[in-house]
Amino acid sequence: MFQKFLQIFKIKELRNKILFVLAVFIIFRLTANITIPGIDAQMLKSFFEGNQLFGLLNIFTGGALSNLSIAMLGLGPYITAVIIMQLLTMIFPRLEALYKEEGEAGRQKFNQYGRILTIPLAAMQSYAMIAIFKSQNILGPMTYFQLATIIGVVTAGTIFLMWLGELISEKGIGNGVSLLIFAGIVAGFPTSLRQTMVNWDPSKIPAYVGFLAIAIIVIVGVVIITEGRRNIPISYAKRIRGNRVYGGVSTYLPMNVNPAGVMPIIFALSFMLLPGMVGSFLANVQTHWLAVGGKFLRDLFQQGQLIYGVIYFLLVVLFTYFYTAVTFDPKNISNNLQKMGGFIPGIRPGQPTTEFLNFILNRVLLVGAIFLGVIAVTPNVVQAATGISTFQIGGTSILIVVSVVLETIRQIESQLTMREYEGF
Repeated sequence: MFQKFLQIFKIKELRNKILFVLAVFIIFRLTANITIPGIDAQMLKSFFEGNQLFGLLNIFTGGALSNLSIAMLGLGPYITAVIIMQLLTMIFPRLEALYKEEGEAGRQKFNQYGRILTIPLAAMQSYAMIAIFKSQNILGPMTYFQLATIIGVVTAGTIFLMWLGELISEKGIGNGVSLLIFAGIVAGFPTSLRQTMVNWDPSKIPAYVGFLAIAIIVIVGVVIITEGRRNIPISYAKRIRGNRVYGGVSTYLPMNVNPAGVMPIIFALSFMLLPGMVGSFLANVQTHWLAVGGKFLRDLFQQGQLIYGVIYFLLVVLFTYFYTAVTFDPKNISNNLQKMGGFIPGIRPGQPTTEFLNFILNRVLLVGAIFLGVIAVTPNVVQAATGISTFQIGGTSILIVVSVVLETIRQIESQLTMREYEGF
């Protein structure tokens, strides 16, 4: 491992990519600390201490929300836009063809639509956030011009983060959006650790030990499921062209236990945060029945509630199947195998192969979906069992951190392997 680490920094191109990602992280952290004007810092602190919903959202923005910075929305609007665009592929066949059948050019056009949709979503979310903070007296009175300026700045902050994420994907190592979310989560580790040390209680040592043991078990489980695969054997028929024989080899098609990665949890979390935000907004309106409905909705979707955990679990399972259906097409794989003279032993090419792949995928995916759901609700269970709520980093965050680290390591190793082949 140490030799690989040295080798990474010996290769100029790879070293530059890693340094570029680190530089973007620094810019991201600086952006997260540039605040908008007119904030009551004390009210802001007490608001986040007493609101679990916004505390959880704050984790994924790397503290940018609790600072009311220009990047306080993080990448939330962009992720929401991606969800909406992928849902629309199931409604509009033209969009589905653009995403799946028109190659790289089609996907670039599809992604451009997602970027455009991010702008109005960011503007609406920034207005909702400002309205909520004004109702809590965190922000003072402001003119329409000041309101429009702040909305414009916060929207620009989201677009700036989206651009940074795409720069990482293009010029760095790994997926840019995932790495920025990873950076936001990791940025909260020192604060949580310091808070734990300040509030240290020797009588809670057994609870801390239990918390640590559960965290290790969760990390091990995440690694096992993330790396788990179901290998489907593939054979290629022999083909004779002139004096040469092609094919006649056997390989396998790897099918991940969790092919959707962390995206289902991010999607589900975005949906779970929306009702609570709407409820918090409506709870402070003058109309009585709207205020009562808003308070009910806000309390219903508070972390720790049974209904919150059940809905969150079900959404994660559903989004796992949905995201896999969008990104993994057994029919397309079957057609490609048939074109290349490949087949699964004992299964006829064409429709029978598609049905077999669907059957295996659904069985494997059930394990991955349930695992993701369990990971998502683990924080509530751990906090209820140990009584420790200082570390807000839960199973969702651990899954994102571990998955991003594994994916980044995999990409670095592939870059190293490619250069070893070039050496030969």
